[in-house]
Amino acid sequence: MDTPHDIRLLLAVLAPLVGAGLVMATGKRPNLREACSFLAALALFLVTVSLVPDIRAGRTLHFTVFDLLPGLSVSLRADALSMIFAVSASFLWCVTVFYSAGYMRSLEEHAQTRFSACFALALFGAIGCAFSDNLLTLYLFYEIVSITTYPLVAHHQDEEGYEGGRKYLVYLTATAKGLVLPAMVLLYVLVGNLDFANNITTGILPAGVHRGIVTALYVCCVLGFAKNGVMPLHHWLPGAMVAPTPVSALLHAVAVVKVGVFSTVRVMLYVFGTKTMTDFNLGLPTAYFVSFTILAASIIALSKDNLKARLAYSTVSQLSYIILGVALLTPAGIEGGLIHIANHAFSKITLFFCAGAIYVATHKKDISQMSGLGRAMPFTFGAFAIASLSMIGAPPVCGFVSKWYLLNGALDAGSIGIFLVLLASTILNAAYFAPVVFDAFFGNPSAEDVKHGFKEAPLAMVIPLSLTAVISVVIGFYPDFFMNFVRAVLP
Repeated sequence: MDTPHDIRLLLAVLAPLVGAGLVMATGKRPNLREACSFLAALALFLVTVSLVPDIRAGRTLHFTVFDLLPGLSVSLRADALSMIFAVSASFLWCVTVFYSAGYMRSLEEHAQTRFSACFALALFGAIGCAFSDNLLTLYLFYEIVSITTYPLVAHHQDEEGYEGGRKYLVYLTATAKGLVLPAMVLLYVLVGNLDFANNITTGILPAGVHRGIVTALYVCCVLGFAKNGVMPLHHWLPGAMVAPTPVSALLHAVAVVKVGVFSTVRVMLYVFGTKTMTDFNLGLPTAYFVSFTILAASIIALSKDNLKARLAYSTVSQLSYIILGVALLTPAGIEGGLIHIANHAFSKITLFFCAGAIYVATHKKDISQMSGLGRAMPFTFGAFAIASLSMIGAPPVCGFVSKWYLLNGALDAGSIGIFLVLLASTILNAAYFAPVVFDAFFGNPSAEDVKHGFKEAPLAMVIPLSLTAVISVVIGFYPDFFMNFVRAVLP
């Protein structure tokens, strides 16, 4: 049942935009500035949560901002799929506000007002993507995310920062304009509108469209949303690691990469639909295509000594789980892919929070320098261990739920190859996460580290990373909050 003109959708999208304005207005008063950031994040979260009962009751909520042309409008929509992303992103923004304040102030970073404002604007784009009702609206907000996060990537304003920011912007805007935009135009010509379908089965393409055109449109959409990190268009993502760690957490857990995979999945299911993907044999080839990303990125992660670089390639690998699950076109596979949007968000943000806390407390970036630090920073490395188990897919953390459904989805699809890819990736995940945790708790610290007497980062950082780690475990034991949305997506 559809509910037209629900103003809460507009309020949700405007909350971070208003928050960005308030941050700019209060920039000379740091405590008030951070309070404005948190209030905007809290307002977004509360409005988003207020939508939950309606979505669980089977309603789809709409709000049209304005019409452009016949069949083209900027309009918003809340359904089960959008809630998986919106609830995760809005909650984690609340947590990240506190963490960012602790990080930026501890390091006495410059341009903190610009940083907080751009952070809010990035969430404005991300929530807009989550609540987009059609491909045009999705594209507009997707581009907003690209533009507003550039100042965050280039925050340090040095040669490395500008280079990382340039690569980030070129990759993401070039692929969107060169691939997604032409696909949108052709879809509009074929269909007469760009509205998403009401279910994941039918899609919007009319009967009789040539196989080559359908395949070309599909490839343009999967590769054009390059924030999804699929190889070979992933190079922007490790390059963006020059940004401050709260930005890395935003990029790799909450906003940017999730916008990429969410947009990809939204188009796969609500533009093409499972029937079209099955009829044109687009599912398993996609799953095998992203399997290369899963394995290759994991192997590269093994070679990285820099902790953030290892986490970056882990993100490249883990994002493709989401696309792979949906591409299997089985109920269990789709469930595993969609639940991983939330599961990965909570676990990966914990890992980046931990990396930032380690840097603030010790100024160490390389894994080889972290031997024995777990005994000096038990909360930080304990949270890192929990989130690592989730990335590996071990119980009882939430990543196990994702991996369980994905493995069952591969078997249901009759694809032993995908099943083996998932097993191999699990072994690789363990290979690049387990040594970090083991050396931190059981390795011998250097004489210099013993002399220095390191201790935990400020509480403003330790509390958020502990909270997200605990929530990762809670979701592992009680996955039904997000799984109810996931199951509502299925026909």
